[in-house]
Amino acid sequence: MAEPGDRPGSRSGDAARGLLVVGAAEVATLAGGPRRGAAHGDLAIAPPGTAIACLDGRIVAVAREAEATEALAAALEAGGRHPRAFDVLDASGATVTPGLVDAHTHLLFAGSREDEVAMRARGATYLEILAGGGGILSTVRATRAASEQALLAHGRRWLAQMLRTGTTTVEAKSGYGLDAVTELRLLAVAGRLAAEGPVDVVPTFLGAHAVPPEVRAAHPGDPAAATEAYVAAVIAEQLPAVAAQGIARSCDVFCEVGVFSADQSRRILLAARALGLDIRLHADELAPSGGAELAAELGALSADHLGAPSPVGIAALAAAAKGARPVVAVLLPTVPWFLGLDAREPARELIETGIPVALATDFNPGTSPVTSLPLVMTAAVLTLRLDPAEALVATTVNAAAALGLADRGALVAGLRADLVAWDVPTHAQIPYWAGADLARVVVAGRLVAGRRVVAG
Repeated sequence: MAEPGDRPGSRSGDAARGLLVVGAAEVATLAGGPRRGAAHGDLAIAPPGTAIACLDGRIVAVAREAEATEALAAALEAGGRHPRAFDVLDASGATVTPGLVDAHTHLLFAGSREDEVAMRARGATYLEILAGGGGILSTVRATRAASEQALLAHGRRWLAQMLRTGTTTVEAKSGYGLDAVTELRLLAVAGRLAAEGPVDVVPTFLGAHAVPPEVRAAHPGDPAAATEAYVAAVIAEQLPAVAAQGIARSCDVFCEVGVFSADQSRRILLAARALGLDIRLHADELAPSGGAELAAELGALSADHLGAPSPVGIAALAAAAKGARPVVAVLLPTVPWFLGLDAREPARELIETGIPVALATDFNPGTSPVTSLPLVMTAAVLTLRLDPAEALVATTVNAAAALGLADRGALVAGLRADLVAWDVPTHAQIPYWAGADLARVVVAGRLVAGRRVVAG
């Protein structure tokens, strides 16, 4: 099988050939669905000698090498192909896991905001920078001015970085347009990136990310009226256009004190659901806002950030977790680190009350310019007191659940053949070697990052 192509993240090899992954020191299958409570660190480690057979983008078998080889040969023959038409990935000494799923990113934007780091060092807060026209609004100005080609190049660059560190699925929010034209352009670019692959991009509409400057200017001295006017525009203008475009899979709202209230968020999310979109929300990042309670009330796919949920909010998420479709708490530990905050997400309390937890990068230009999920795992282990197994669960099967995706996040026959061979002998070393280049990445049954495989 050929090396990955010159462009980072390009696909390689013959899609008609199978792939057999052999020799792993450890195979963490994550079989059994999303985890919560006492099961949160259960990796479903396979017996020694387990191999993974892949064909046509799916996992054919996870079994002892001889059995997996037989299953792959039979599947090839059933499809009219030679039974030895497969490549072999030698994972000797490596840990094999499902491909990582980044359940919360702001992938597409223009410009950067390194100046805000110095502003925060001098004492400015996130909301103060936003109120002064910086923060999200600074990125909105740059993004509105950017061409579609520039946004595509930007997306390809950072997706390639994510891929190299083991990420095979990325949620990508809009939200740096704050008008129908730019929001639709951002979603269109996300759709093109999803079609290009190899990273699967899951687009989310986040029109309610902030109130745009032109709406503020139309209501001078009355920020409450400006926010209400923009909420009405999101519901009446942006959401119908997004639904008609058909690219976004879900709708998100920044439910936060000083941004959008729980009542405003509810109205937007209910309108989105009526148009066929799944719902999720930024909740309680900086202060209790009722976001966790709202996520539980509406049965959102996820409640993200949760830097400062109220006890009532945690109890609501815990009650929802006892049902058939729990709300996944998506924690973003590099955000408080980058913002220099002492507060940390209550990860242990969430897990111990039975709430499924996922981890994500929150990749964005202002509060987390981080592309590496393994680095996020390191931050979660060091600052949130997750153990390495819990961190791996939180970036695979639970992260997939946060996106409503049941076809990935585990190494199980029939699921997507997205996996990573990490050049360490145990999963515990993935976050331990902070920032190290460890990953050989397979997407849809083909090696797309890392060393070459050899012919079978």
